[in-house]
Amino acid sequence: IPRAAEELQIPIIASGGMADGRSLVAALSLGAAGINMGKRMMVTKESPAHKNVKEAILRATELDTTLIMRNLRNTERVLKNKAVDHVSTIEKERGSSLSFEDIANEVVGVYPKVMIDGDSDSGAWSCGMVAGLIRDIPTVKELIERTMSEAYSIITGRLKQF
Repeated sequence: IPRAAEELQIPIIASGGMADGRSLVAALSLGAAGINMGKRMMVTKESPAHKNVKEAILRATELDTTLIMRNLRNTERVLKNKAVDHVSTIEKERGSSLSFEDIANEVVGVYPKVMIDGDSDSGAWSCGMVAGLIRDIPTVKELIERTMSEAYSIITGRLKQF
């Protein structure tokens, strides 16, 4: 973010791992104009994501994610589940001879089954370590107000001394 802010004349939005007022203050201090809270917004009352997906994220910690598809040079961080365990097993067995076709059933076209039908174990779906910071299902309004209040408290409280 700092390097991009030095070069670009357009607003920069920080994304990845953003979940609260701390994230906002950190991003602003690095030169971003705001933050994108993707997974955090997904776990709100208004989000169309299935309740099973929201609950899976609520149960998760930052230790419940893993990287897949590294050997394919298409690394993705996903929430661990049965399908991801299967992908990991195949990846270990195949090693450098892994092909996309070997794991396609677990990684292609799974989002409707996961996000709409609620079968959160039916495939690999993106989720970062930010899951460890998601502990409730607020409304979008409550989330924004809380994020702004936390950021304001940090700036006018703890950071005021600097």
